[in-house]
Amino acid sequence: HDGDWRDPGPVRIAQLHLGEGPRSPGGLELAGGIVDSAVKGPEDQLFDGKFRQSLDATTAPVGRWLVRIGFSADVLTASGLVFGCATGWAIAVGHHHLAVVLLIATGFHDMFDGPVAKASHRASQRGSYFDSVVDRLSDAALLFGAAYYLTARHHGELVMLPIGILITTFMISYQRSKAESLGLHAKGGLMERAERMILLGVGLLATQIFIPVLWLLLVLTSMTAVGRFWRVWQIAARPEPPVPLVQRAHYHTSRLRRGLSRTSRH
Repeated sequence: HDGDWRDPGPVRIAQLHLGEGPRSPGGLELAGGIVDSAVKGPEDQLFDGKFRQSLDATTAPVGRWLVRIGFSADVLTASGLVFGCATGWAIAVGHHHLAVVLLIATGFHDMFDGPVAKASHRASQRGSYFDSVVDRLSDAALLFGAAYYLTARHHGELVMLPIGILITTFMISYQRSKAESLGLHAKGGLMERAERMILLGVGLLATQIFIPVLWLLLVLTSMTAVGRFWRVWQIAARPEPPVPLVQRAHYHTSRLRRGLSRTSRH
């Protein structure tokens, strides 16, 4: 998450309540449940609930093993960027089957840096920020590789296709970051990062379907960006109910915890 943590007031108050009282399934103490339900949508309850618990149960043992053999979350994040850039190079020079293998390796790093951070008890705002920046750089490397490939094969104006995908991808990420910094729900949609990487991998399997898959990516990422904007616009238009100070403290505590997690993807 890319929330704004420069306001020390609510966060400091929230720190006084850490560890007190029963917790709801969404991570908030029960006193703050009203706030949580006001900003979370159906996608949160599905993907950050049962699906997230199932995924964590699968990746947590691997994360603990990686910590035991000496890996850190920052190392996995940085090496993921290296593999992302290598994938972009393989796409650019036309080695698309190699690019599929490298893309899978990139996804592996992306999947396990969060569990490693949790297992090592080193989850931090700095790590979350580093992870988000690296994800954007990896996205850019992949799509610039696609743009170079189209240019080298004389596809003319089609070079704008991956650039358009990159713009809509960044808009999806920015809308979530800005909305969550305002305390608004902005998750969900057809094409978040995992879905984009999977669909790109499918397009790399055969040269004949590469360009059609890029068109499909552009359409679906555009739909995701527009849909996310509309959802946030509607939520922001609702009158904000008055929230007692204690509930507001619990809400900011929850935002702080979610901000330290590397497992949320844009």
